[in-house]
Amino acid sequence: MDKKTLRLKYKKLRETLSEKSIDEMSLQIANQALKLPIWDKTYYHIFLPISSKKEVNTEYLLHILQGKDKSIVISKADFSSGEMQHFLMQENTVLKTSEYGIPEPISGIKLSPEIIDVVFVPLLAFDQNGHRIGYGKGFYDRFLEKCSSKSLFIGLSFFEPEPKIMFESTDVPLNFCVTPEKIFDFKNIRLSLYD
Repeated sequence: MDKKTLRLKYKKLRETLSEKSIDEMSLQIANQALKLPIWDKTYYHIFLPISSKKEVNTEYLLHILQGKDKSIVISKADFSSGEMQHFLMQENTVLKTSEYGIPEPISGIKLSPEIIDVVFVPLLAFDQNGHRIGYGKGFYDRFLEKCSSKSLFIGLSFFEPEPKIMFESTDVPLNFCVTPEKIFDFKNIRLSLYD
């Protein structure tokens, strides 16, 4: 199935989800994420959900990170350049919802992608090899490309994987993907793709 068809399929699937089921599955995803071998790191990048697009509610993950006293990084998207700026989330960080429905920091301490240890990645769909489909703007692929080779990329999904997604050379694969039911581990697959 091509990317365009998959995007339509998963947007339609998301539309069927109630607020209650989104909340319940988001909590399950956060609980599953606790089993990941990632909690000894320092800098964690998290996306703040676009509620109109029925994305995974990362509030539960945010609470886990705060409870573990981790440094949390959030982003601001620049649609004219296609790049994201990354900011340290602090107690006094003021968020404003952009015209695209994305909660973003107004200002703050800017951080370089190279120092980020773990990135929780939004997606519409993913496959059994760790490839993901986003909304097609390429923001995350450009961002992940700039991260350290040691950074870990964790997808969050309400749905199970597709068998295979056609990917391009600019697509950056995931290390893991967390669903309400299980964790998919792509570490070995990812290494074999780049060996």
